[in-house]
Amino acid sequence: MNPPSKKQAWFGWCMYDWANSSFATVILAAVLPVYLVSLIPAQGAHLALFGLSRTVPPTALWGYAVSFSMLLVAVSAPYFGALADRHALHRRLLIVFCLTGAGATALLATAGPGEYLLAAGMFILANVGFAAGNVFYNAFLPNLAGEGELDRLSARGFAYGYIGGGLTLLAVFALIQGYEFFGFTDKGAATRAGFLLTGVWWLLFALPAFVFLRDATAPLPADSPLRRARGYLQTFAEIRSYPDLLLFLVAFLFYNDGIQTIIVVTAIFGREELGLSQGEILGCFLMIQFVAMPGTLAFGRLAEKIGAKGAVLISLLLFVAVTVFAFFMNAAWHFWVLSLVVAVIFGGSQAVSRSLFGALIPEGKSAEFFGFYAISSKFASVFGPLVFALIADLTGSTRLSILALTAFFAVGIILLSRVDISRGRAAARGVLP
Repeated sequence: MNPPSKKQAWFGWCMYDWANSSFATVILAAVLPVYLVSLIPAQGAHLALFGLSRTVPPTALWGYAVSFSMLLVAVSAPYFGALADRHALHRRLLIVFCLTGAGATALLATAGPGEYLLAAGMFILANVGFAAGNVFYNAFLPNLAGEGELDRLSARGFAYGYIGGGLTLLAVFALIQGYEFFGFTDKGAATRAGFLLTGVWWLLFALPAFVFLRDATAPLPADSPLRRARGYLQTFAEIRSYPDLLLFLVAFLFYNDGIQTIIVVTAIFGREELGLSQGEILGCFLMIQFVAMPGTLAFGRLAEKIGAKGAVLISLLLFVAVTVFAFFMNAAWHFWVLSLVVAVIFGGSQAVSRSLFGALIPEGKSAEFFGFYAISSKFASVFGPLVFALIADLTGSTRLSILALTAFFAVGIILLSRVDISRGRAAARGVLP
């Protein structure tokens, strides 16, 4: 069989973003947060662990579930990344985590009224599959894109994702709003059917990636230094040899913390603070999906003109404005304005950050170093939702939780401004002492 062409490989890689973005939109952002809250009694969610028992607000339970799932990925990502590099397992591990995530997403359909712990458990498993799979998906990027193509391919992947995620959300929106037409007894039953649809969508449209993506490198020989690597300390020691790459990772840890938290708590914020209906929230997220696609492409072009670092810094300044505005907003149309701004800058900041990191990676370290990139992004997703949940748990105010995210963006801006991209790229090519 002939190896896939470059065009086919690019298509397969982008289609995986199309596939798993269904999870990002329906499960992480728009539908499951509101559905999970609806399953929890008015007095709160009762949690019992290690002999301790307490009741937490619905918004706090969601934040804790997101944090715990990301912690699992953050701890395991470097090991799986090194394993993939050592034995050329990128494609097979991508398939394994895709099947795990898509299967758990479909099983969310079994969580009926009052079964909020089952829903939280299935979400944690699905989110592990989603986030861990992205470690290996991202690792293909440096091998697929040639010189000057990283920003373009990364932005194209995000653009595919916004279209695929938007179409899935549109289908689920139609199921929920027209539940009687489709023969469901209520919106809850239609929502659970939407979870099943999302899992099937993810797996079905991931198939082109499974067919067209190939591991670019052979397994490393037995005497390779990478074979002697042991866990985090060895990988961290290697990354310390590239100071600009390390500084970028720390900056990304902070600012991605804020970005990811905004995405996963927006629906709950709109419901709890502004009293928006499920239909209004879903309509707003549909707008985000289809506005974000051209926004992502525009940021890719902006990065080519002013540099990736400058484009990311602009997006972070806008995110600071978003968090401050969210604290003060009190009307439904404010929520739409905030969502419009997020739609324009979210995808672009993520796509350009990913391609910027890929440009700083030395050859032969893609999956292992992208494992540490996953540590940054997943640990970010631990602390952001955790801070949000703790503040909401202790004060009962999600407005204060949102405002606290400003600090993460501020630290990210300061650190990123100190990264020397040209020097970092030269170090990755081995032309610096």
